[in-house]
Amino acid sequence: MYDGLSAVYDYGQNGAELKNNIKEYWWKSMTQMNENVVGIDSAIFMHPTVWKASGHVDAFNDPLIDNKDSKKRYRADVLIEDYIEKLNDKIKKEVKKAAKRFGEQFDEQQFLETNQRVLGYKQKQKDIMAEFVTAMDAGDLERVRQLIIDLEIACPVSGSRNWTEVRQFNLMFDTKLGSVSEGANTIYLRPETAQGIFVNYLNVQKTGRMKLPFGIAQIGKAFRNEIVARQFIFRMREFEQMEMQYFVKPGEEMKYFEEWREKRLKWHHAMGINADKYRWHEHDKLAHYANAAYDIEFEFPFGFKELEGIHSRTDFDLSQHEKFSGKKIRFFDNESGESYVPYVVETSIGLDRTFLSVLSACYNEEKVGDETRVVLNIPAPLAPVKVAVLPLVKKDGLPELAREILNELKFDMNCQYEEKDSIGKRYRRQDAIGTPFCITVDNQTAEDRTVTLRHRDTMEQERVSMDKVAEIVKEKVDMKALLKKLI
Repeated sequence: MYDGLSAVYDYGQNGAELKNNIKEYWWKSMTQMNENVVGIDSAIFMHPTVWKASGHVDAFNDPLIDNKDSKKRYRADVLIEDYIEKLNDKIKKEVKKAAKRFGEQFDEQQFLETNQRVLGYKQKQKDIMAEFVTAMDAGDLERVRQLIIDLEIACPVSGSRNWTEVRQFNLMFDTKLGSVSEGANTIYLRPETAQGIFVNYLNVQKTGRMKLPFGIAQIGKAFRNEIVARQFIFRMREFEQMEMQYFVKPGEEMKYFEEWREKRLKWHHAMGINADKYRWHEHDKLAHYANAAYDIEFEFPFGFKELEGIHSRTDFDLSQHEKFSGKKIRFFDNESGESYVPYVVETSIGLDRTFLSVLSACYNEEKVGDETRVVLNIPAPLAPVKVAVLPLVKKDGLPELAREILNELKFDMNCQYEEKDSIGKRYRRQDAIGTPFCITVDNQTAEDRTVTLRHRDTMEQERVSMDKVAEIVKEKVDMKALLKKLI
């Protein structure tokens, strides 16, 4: 109604259901499938010293650069990353040409390791990233600008290379807490959910009598004043994170780091999305708190981008909160008699980005006869609507039989009842929102209490008993179908 705000989005009725199902899948995979991981829900407003201790007040910045001709603002690091990704595209083109030339005898791995042009592209990528990391570590923003100029990176809008200097911009939103503005304290909307876990570490450890290693999981809103927000819901100012901090004994962090890398990729693959859509990216420039970091990247419509981060955060966060609060944040090991600050392995995934990855990977247009079918092949346990119950006509007692089926199913899953338009049009509408099953009630149902069960992905139809249909559908759409793949 009011044109909305840039990089702030609402989710509709189907989007909200899909989002909730993704949250349920993540939450249960963390807290239900791991005996030593528990969940909390911390507040968005936190004491301002929390963000001083975490480093966000002083170091939570993006390097920004403006194009003088288009007046558009960009993140300098993203411009450089996009340039590196274009080199990847050139490598892919070389592979494609070689595969076409050599046919079945083509060895892609050998080609990537020996072709001089490909090796040249790879070396250029390494050199660019090394230069960027060195410049950022030194805080030399002019050097970052010069790298952009040397690479002849142009503004995507104007095509010009007329750049301003690079500046750092803090991403935190601030607000006031208090009844009188003059005496109110400045606080921040949290830019991440992790700190809510760290400040509650002792509460959870003591009340839950937790022993190392153990994890604390949380799903919640975070807020970042992104100046360069683009690519739909990939980068927003208000977004949701699903994070788990795993507390371990110092010296054992790399063992658990590798363990959680394996678990988290398995979680993504269990959804059944093409495994080629995912890849690992090792961080060249580590955050100030980390000693190891990998991203799971997903191939969005606009290229491979970060979907989830797995980080070894050392003892930085707990040690900082111990220092700034003046309170001991230790774990006493009864077996060794030691008292120490635990190390942390973090898994952090964007809920909105996961939503976008599922939506983009599952959207398909298929030729069916003379028409095109739009279908969302969303994994059945994540689908917004699990089953649609459709009486063939609005008479002969068919609506009553359809309602009987619906009333049995709706306690276990989200269902839709629809009787308007032809059955074909109704099927197409359900395909478009990703409903995995349609149950059609027809005149035969009145005679022998059987219905037609239609499968979204194959469009196959089978005749099943009304008494069996609930059991058949439940088995396919239950979250257990996904969780069992994680064992």
